[in-house]
Amino acid sequence: MANKYGEAALIAARAETYGKAITPADRWDEATRKLYPTNPSLQRKGGPRAAFLSLCEAGLIKGIPAGQYTSPHKNKAYATRAVSLLNAGTHRTVNTLWAEVTDGEDIPHHSQMDVVLALWKNNLIVGRP
Repeated sequence: MANKYGEAALIAARAETYGKAITPADRWDEATRKLYPTNPSLQRKGGPRAAFLSLCEAGLIKGIPAGQYTSPHKNKAYATRAVSLLNAGTHRTVNTLWAEVTDGEDIPHHSQMDVVLALWKNNLIVGRP
């Protein structure tokens, strides 16, 4: 696994809901509490959380219906654009994806692409070839 945020995305995507209405945000929060039990600031890190929720919102994660899960944010566009690039087969690494989705701007990466790639590599993205 690339990092714990990629792992959090996998835990959240695979979470058993047992028929309960558990939101994607609840899934993410539970996953990060498991992985960072003593560090609330890492549990709340915005970039990877927004990337996960954006993919859920767009209906791109298996088993999670599309819906309104997050407010508009650049990370939303970054995550969904990264899925398009992966589908096109043009980019395969965190660095190449990040450079493309940010149009080469000098913006720090905060694990957004780790979330996308972890879900992609584990066949949890809907509509992939």
